[in-house]
Amino acid sequence: MAPLRFSANVSWLFPELAGLPARLRAAGGSGFKAAEVAWPYAEPPEALAHAAREAGLRLVLINTPPGDREKGEMGLGAVPGRQAAFREGLEQAVLYAKALGCPRIHLMAGRVPQGADRAAVRSEMETVFLENLRHAAGVLAQESLVGLLEPINTRITDPQYFLDTPQQAAAILQKVGRPNLQLQMDLFHWQIMDGNLTGNIREFLPLVGHVQVAQVPGRGEPDSPGELNFPYLFQLLEDEGYEGFVGCEYRPQGDTAEGLNWLRAYWDRRGHPQAGQ
Repeated sequence: MAPLRFSANVSWLFPELAGLPARLRAAGGSGFKAAEVAWPYAEPPEALAHAAREAGLRLVLINTPPGDREKGEMGLGAVPGRQAAFREGLEQAVLYAKALGCPRIHLMAGRVPQGADRAAVRSEMETVFLENLRHAAGVLAQESLVGLLEPINTRITDPQYFLDTPQQAAAILQKVGRPNLQLQMDLFHWQIMDGNLTGNIREFLPLVGHVQVAQVPGRGEPDSPGELNFPYLFQLLEDEGYEGFVGCEYRPQGDTAEGLNWLRAYWDRRGHPQAGQ
């Protein structure tokens, strides 16, 4: 069984450093071979690509743009009336992914519109999402890119988010039926919404193209106090043959590098894999 490959989410890690290039350098210096960025769009793609190369990192994941954050938008994939903006954002994400050599884009579903009742708009939002995902799958396939759907918990993190359980995301993927659309499994969100992680990992892993981790409920390092037993979960992912990346999308409880003891211990035990694809 191959050891897991970890990716530094530099939108979350190294908050003590200003700017993505500095955070990429710090991630490379801490032993990471891969990194991911939520929204790289404030920096020119060439500058980010250069910083990643200098740090010995490959970029493995970015998100589609959030939309108008001042108006409370958090992704546009399922938002009625925002189809044109979703497609524009997708083009921008593809441009960045190509410049960065990044093979995966998280296609953010977005929030139930303010003032709307989730149950009342669910069907319309799913229809919009399916239409946008079919379009996205075609655009991404032309560039040999993968699109990811990530359920985000609506109990703590984002009560208005449209896509909130693995079951909902898997059903949507099945309806779209495109092989280059996959599931993004953030164990923080999955634990909060559904628990049953062993069963859900085994059931949904064939659909999973990317994993993310953080402790529950504090969203700190995997070895910080909380509900999740990460040595067990990492072993389970290995046993189930997971070959993708595990993104470290957590809020460091102190200095980021000092907080990586859990990862250094994993590498000491299992070896330090090369990044690969």
